[in-house]
Amino acid sequence: MVLEPREPRELPAQTAAPVMDQISQTFTPAVLFVRTGQPAEFHNSDDVLHNIRVRNEETKEGTFNVALPTGGAYIHTFSTAGFYDVGCDIHPGMSAVVVASRTPYAGLAAPDGAFSIADVPPGSYTLTVYADVRTIQRTVTVVPGRTDVATIDE
Repeated sequence: MVLEPREPRELPAQTAAPVMDQISQTFTPAVLFVRTGQPAEFHNSDDVLHNIRVRNEETKEGTFNVALPTGGAYIHTFSTAGFYDVGCDIHPGMSAVVVASRTPYAGLAAPDGAFSIADVPPGSYTLTVYADVRTIQRTVTVVPGRTDVATIDE
């Protein structure tokens, strides 16, 4: 889930680069939120060679595909917001996703659909929900002290 301000506003700076690691032939975390225009890091803490193949889920366009030896790291800055498929061509069972957005207001929903995104200033936002192959967007209003989402369907 990503909240994008509907009015222009200054967004807080990224304090640390998000990191996706490869451990025991698994991408960790399975979902990584990154900011467009800000660096993200990809590591290999496994004891085998991996590659990282990243492509835009919507366009299927390749974003990068790099070999990463044990102890290696790769830094990439995503320029386009969206949902990205991550895989290792050497180990086809490995997969993850990257969600890139301009905004820092993003998070995962629980299985029951509940979610929490901290420190969101009041105002009108576009809420984008990535649910399997579907993308759902709604206009929402963040109100001080309110803990549920008020939606305005367009």
